[in-house]
Amino acid sequence: MTQFEKDTALTRLGDGRFGGHIDEAWWVYRGPHGGYVGAIVMRAMVEAVANPSRPARSFTIHYLAPPKVGPVEVETTIERSGGAMTSVSARLIQDGQPMALALGAFSKSRDAPEYVDVQMPDVPPPSRVPPMSMEASPPHIRFFEHRQAIGPAPFSGGDEAISGGWLRLAEPQILDAPLLVEYADGWMPAVFSRTQERVGVPTVDLSVHFRVPVPMPDASPDDFVLVIFSSPVARDGFLVEDGQIWSQSGELIAESRQLAAMLPIR
Repeated sequence: MTQFEKDTALTRLGDGRFGGHIDEAWWVYRGPHGGYVGAIVMRAMVEAVANPSRPARSFTIHYLAPPKVGPVEVETTIERSGGAMTSVSARLIQDGQPMALALGAFSKSRDAPEYVDVQMPDVPPPSRVPPMSMEASPPHIRFFEHRQAIGPAPFSGGDEAISGGWLRLAEPQILDAPLLVEYADGWMPAVFSRTQERVGVPTVDLSVHFRVPVPMPDASPDDFVLVIFSSPVARDGFLVEDGQIWSQSGELIAESRQLAAMLPIR
């Protein structure tokens, strides 16, 4: 079991409720990393649905307040389960207060036309891209291996808010739905490639659309994913960030979008 799996593990409490723990190892300035919190909630949803033939298709989470270190509960409700799709809601609760609200859609595959009109970025393979130095980064970064292959260096004042590269956990693990939610928020914010000043970028909401079921049949615990994130708009202290997550073999695994605040680091 990887540290990520341990730190997102849940205990079934009954009536759709799950107990978990927020670990300080995943801290980012003012609170836990948003992808980590999202992964905990996604894990609860997967457990609540409990149907491998209906993998995750959509996940949206709104962050109401940063949890503190300590126990949390995730309350899940199966809002509807039809012939093909199960819709579930979840609330992350700490000390009786809601910290996050989420919705998820889980569905079997459908017999329908298929197309992919986007292309994987053309970058060197992971073996030819050196790992990034993350010495001044938040503590949770040590759980990952980052190899930047897209966009300007962080805080270099580039012309475009775009960043990406090869990403995986430092400990080998098969890519599943909770880890994919983590990856959707696991790269440095794209705005870092455009700014020169250091800013905090806490997530307000995050949506992940799963383009293929995970785990993928040919997945290996050592696999990287290629991520690319861009931030086309930043106004009034908020920014939008769009993301794509690709397999090493060139398959689009997921797309994401988040709204985040920009806060000065003092």
